[in-house]
Amino acid sequence: MKLIVQIPCLDEEETLPLVVASIPRQIPGVDVVEVLVVDDGSTDRTVEVARACGVDHIISNTGRKGLAHSFAAGIHEALRQGADIIVNTDGDNQYPQERIPDLVAPILAGTADMVVADRQVRTNAEFSPLKRLLQRFGSRVVNWAAGTAVADAASGFRAYSRDAAIRLNVVTDFSYAMETLVSAGRKRLAIAHVPVTTNPKTRESRLFSNMFEHVLRSSGAIVRSYAMFRAYTVFLLAGAFFILVGALPYLRFLWWVVTRSPQVSGHVQSLVIGGVLVLFGIVLVVLGVVADLLSVNRKLIEDVLLRLKRLEYGDGSEPDLEAALGERPLRAPRRIRP
Repeated sequence: MKLIVQIPCLDEEETLPLVVASIPRQIPGVDVVEVLVVDDGSTDRTVEVARACGVDHIISNTGRKGLAHSFAAGIHEALRQGADIIVNTDGDNQYPQERIPDLVAPILAGTADMVVADRQVRTNAEFSPLKRLLQRFGSRVVNWAAGTAVADAASGFRAYSRDAAIRLNVVTDFSYAMETLVSAGRKRLAIAHVPVTTNPKTRESRLFSNMFEHVLRSSGAIVRSYAMFRAYTVFLLAGAFFILVGALPYLRFLWWVVTRSPQVSGHVQSLVIGGVLVLFGIVLVVLGVVADLLSVNRKLIEDVLLRLKRLEYGDGSEPDLEAALGERPLRAPRRIRP
């Protein structure tokens, strides 16, 4: 049983030694614990410090790619290195690495595919009152979209089983936290959470410049993730809204006609506005049907991608290419000389 702790880093030369030093190397039920650092184009000595700290694996992005890209790259490398469990933590030493054994315990027990650390936002002294409110509200929205009951949806201190890591795909360029949670919920993965206390803040977040940007981009990530799995519902509700609003001017005009109001001739423009809104609503419903068909195609592509991942990472579920395809691989036709 191998556990790999991945640490996405951007200019973390000061705090990275604290993170690496606090990672337990002996965990009950785990044979090997390794550390993987994903450098996102750091301009300081992060890579040199990582080597000095004795981390087992280092991969570097060519320039700054973002947290989501670094997370996905780390997952890929950890799976390639044969990880059975992958723990993601931050390089700013926010999370208590000594709680990793508690974080992976549900996976080792076979009761969870994914475990999220709960930073206990309601009572966390490191968070401002506004951040507490927004984090709690955001977690409720994510849980509604994902069909889960995670207390701290934005927490990046997480553990994934090998199977969960293979099944989850990251397509956003902002943050993996919301997207992977919605994806895990919609794929019916077993998700657990473990309460933890965070370490004192060492720096401000580099993921966003202010709280407004964080709320805006997080909301966009949630909507996009939800729409990927429930596209028909999103477009149908939006279309129904515009159709309903567009029908109101028609109902109003019809009332004037029935009552023979003298004002009826002066409100033809209401019918034009209503017609545009109704037409727009119908277009959204049609787009919803098309999006639903695309989501079916997406599921089929993900099934193929899942098999390809299992072949690439060699988890034993697919013994060879012929077994995966269910037939002999195609061979190039033999050339016949004239």
